Amino acid sequence: MYTFSNRLKTFSIALIIIGAIGVVYGFMTSHKSFEDVETMLAAEAAHGGGHGEEAGHEVATTHDMTTETAAHGDASESHVDEHKKHVEHVQHQMANRPWSALYVAAFFFFMIALGVLAFYAIQFASQAGWSPVLYRVMEGLTAYVLPGGLIVLAIAVASGTIGHYNLFIWMDPEVVAQDKLIQGKESYLNLPWFFIRGLIFIAGWSLYRHFARKFSIAQDQAEPGDNRNFKKSFRIAAAFLVFYIYTESIMSWDWIMSVDPHWFSTLFGWYVFASMFVSGITVIALMSIYLKSRGYLPFVNDSHLHDLAKFMFGISIFWTYLWFSQFMLIWYSNIPEEVTYFVTRFQDYQLPFLGMVAMNFIFPLLLLMNSDYKRIPWFVVMGGIVILAGHYLDIFVMIMPATVGDRWFIGIPEISAILLFAGLFMLVVFTSLTKAPLLAKGNPFMKESEHFHY
Repeated sequence: MYTFSNRLKTFSIALIIIGAIGVVYGFMTSHKSFEDVETMLAAEAAHGGGHGEEAGHEVATTHDMTTETAAHGDASESHVDEHKKHVEHVQHQMANRPWSALYVAAFFFFMIALGVLAFYAIQFASQAGWSPVLYRVMEGLTAYVLPGGLIVLAIAVASGTIGHYNLFIWMDPEVVAQDKLIQGKESYLNLPWFFIRGLIFIAGWSLYRHFARKFSIAQDQAEPGDNRNFKKSFRIAAAFLVFYIYTESIMSWDWIMSVDPHWFSTLFGWYVFASMFVSGITVIALMSIYLKSRGYLPFVNDSHLHDLAKFMFGISIFWTYLWFSQFMLIWYSNIPEEVTYFVTRFQDYQLPFLGMVAMNFIFPLLLLMNSDYKRIPWFVVMGGIVILAGHYLDIFVMIMPATVGDRWFIGIPEISAILLFAGLFMLVVFTSLTKAPLLAKGNPFMKESEHFHY
């Protein structure tokens, strides 16, 4: 049985506390007054900064209003109006930042657990013989699906109820009243239906996880040759994967793509799936290496590690294929409603946008292509850390441009949110690992898995 050490438990709780303090600080410092934002934009203008240049011109215009002649009254009024709108827009973007940072981190850790759940179901549905020694690690990681999913949904809903529509503009009645395109989607993009769909997704994923875990433990306690619980696991895994394919796509549209309600991509569900799948497999590998180093997984050998690293490598290539396909098709067609998505990211997010492609494709390609390197734990750990950082940036680049525009920065709100959910993820996962033996001894493929060599 795994024992959750006091040191590790204290560390995870410390991360939660430090992260929570940073998140609160981020919210407290994000609300700037109109005058503060106006001053900031004027200062940016003095240094030749993007929006600041425009704002600085507008500030000067408003300050000179008293000297304008009556003949220019209408024009001056228009300048004041535009200036006010611009300052309020920047003010809203800055208030959005802590919400967005919290949402990105919450979704990132949730998608790891959901990716592991899909991988776990695939192992049962395909009756894989190499992976049963890793089942309890996967079951521990999937314990985060329920709390993680509820947290993501709560943040999304709270941003449109407690907050001032900080993540999803389609939740704002004033925006909808002036936007015919969003009005056309109103029967789907509305808060009650969004919330109900989210609960359906989370309930389905959590129910599968509950019964899969129940049957797995029951199989351990069954008489030799009694594989009824394993057969139940096989059947529900096959059914779950059908449910998962549909709900993961719809979840991707709802929870991520709808932050840009004027833009859509038919590849988006698969793109998010690839990101969560490779992130989940990477964490399985990192967790297995950690537990083995502590003497808890003596039955896991370098061939199991090789296969996990092979999946990390292969799904990274699959992710790149989807990323390029989505980008290339939109670039080639050059439709204004579509290209605006990538124009924004190239203009204001060039470093994280191109950086995450290098981290999610070039680095795994060079590091994990060699078969021998896939068996070296520290190589896999190094590659895994880069892959996870790259996919955090992937989610960051999906969310931030639509919510904070060019007012992004990876600072206290973002780092604090990562610490908060990293601590919570560790606390939930390691606590779950203590609930059952780390070897699913009743699985009929266990002998094959224990003696697996590639």
